[in-house]
Amino acid sequence: MTADDSFTALLDYMETELGFSTSHYNDSYLDRRVTARLRRTECDDYDEYFEYLRANADEQAALLDSMSINVTGFFRNPAVWDGLRDVLRTLSASERRLTIWSAACADGREPYSLSMLVHDDPRIDENAVEILATDISEDALEVARRGVYEDSRTTDLGGELGFLSNYEQYVDHDPDADTYRVRESVKRSVTFERHDLISGASKSGFNLVTCRNLFIYIDTEYKRSMLETIARSLRRDGYLVIGKSETIPPALKSTFEATDNRHRIYRRT
Repeated sequence: MTADDSFTALLDYMETELGFSTSHYNDSYLDRRVTARLRRTECDDYDEYFEYLRANADEQAALLDSMSINVTGFFRNPAVWDGLRDVLRTLSASERRLTIWSAACADGREPYSLSMLVHDDPRIDENAVEILATDISEDALEVARRGVYEDSRTTDLGGELGFLSNYEQYVDHDPDADTYRVRESVKRSVTFERHDLISGASKSGFNLVTCRNLFIYIDTEYKRSMLETIARSLRRDGYLVIGKSETIPPALKSTFEATDNRHRIYRRT
């Protein structure tokens, strides 16, 4: 088989036998993730890796976990968080309880950022806010529930948290271990559960959904159904925040009205 045929056969196996919806994702994204596993297992090509994958349950789990989109950070794209603060203040002024869904939350830094933002603002009652954080990866959710993060050569956690001038109220820093531990007061507002936004059911009753930097990896034809799931999960006049390089498909322009187009903040009409 050609390399293209071998890659296609591998994707078909992942979809039919491993239950991962490869057809929803961009081929370039899938190729990057598969190639990374191919190199890690020291296989020479797709055919050799395919044989290895079929015979190795641990590698099947490792491949599926690698497909989780885990690019995240505390207060990623700080200007967006100024917009989110305004949204939360607006909602807090009119709602007795605020329910937030952080979809595709990766290792939990985004929902914890939301919780810290709520706790840090005197105009928002943190006791009235509930945050549901979901992801497809059980490994990522395990990290998220622990709420302990390590600095690395590519991650400056102190810099990320610097969006808040007094973040030390919410995170304990151990300089010897270079770790940051989210405090229980912040964690209490957040519940984690597994959910696949591609194939999972919609939810209901949310005032705000954040789903940032997932749709850039998804084929255009599938973005609409995922955003429809989100729309069904939002209350009327609820808000949606997506990634800065993402857009709402034209077919859904009547469902989501831009309130801050620069920062990709929309309201369900």
